[in-house]
Amino acid sequence: MIEFIKHIFQPNFIDWLFSNYGTAVYLILFLIIFVETGLVIMPLLPGDSLLFAAGLFARKGQMDIAALIGLLFIAAVLGDNLNYFVGRNIGLRVMHLKLRGRNLVKQEYLDRTHAFFAKYGPKTIIMARFVPIVRTFSPFAAGVAEMKYRTFILFDILGGALWISSLTIAGYFLGHFEWISKHIEMVTIGIILLSVVPMLIGYLTRKKAV
Repeated sequence: MIEFIKHIFQPNFIDWLFSNYGTAVYLILFLIIFVETGLVIMPLLPGDSLLFAAGLFARKGQMDIAALIGLLFIAAVLGDNLNYFVGRNIGLRVMHLKLRGRNLVKQEYLDRTHAFFAKYGPKTIIMARFVPIVRTFSPFAAGVAEMKYRTFILFDILGGALWISSLTIAGYFLGHFEWISKHIEMVTIGIILLSVVPMLIGYLTRKKAV
């Protein structure tokens, strides 16, 4: 397990997986995407770079790109759904707990969360897919905000399809460029940086508005 964790953030992670686990790599990638999107306590897994690297690896002919996209799409949707229902059933109860006679979480904050998802919910569910950490907390927050499940699942499926297919296909089609294949470390770092940009812009915008 320690060896696995040590390699998961490395650019050659999928090569290492394939050489050690063979075709079980499909199941392992499924579980990683499911855990990143489904467990609110696991927001730091490298989803974006992993999808790109998986597409790059499929370009080599060692994995089927269609099967890969389909499997990881299912993992992403199932993970978000688990997170949503945990937020709606468990998270909401926890936030209504009282400590020394006071609510653990102020009702004002819950009301703001409800209002935010009522106004921006669909857009948030889709855009959050492309932002590390935020994509893990977004379905949980949607559940806490009691966002209508019909609305949530519709936009979650759309967002999941866009996220999985765009990054995996990008890796697949860009994989034939020799420079990218030889400098996957730099490409991976670039993807991570680009993924963080939306959060940085949002933070700076809010700070400037204060």
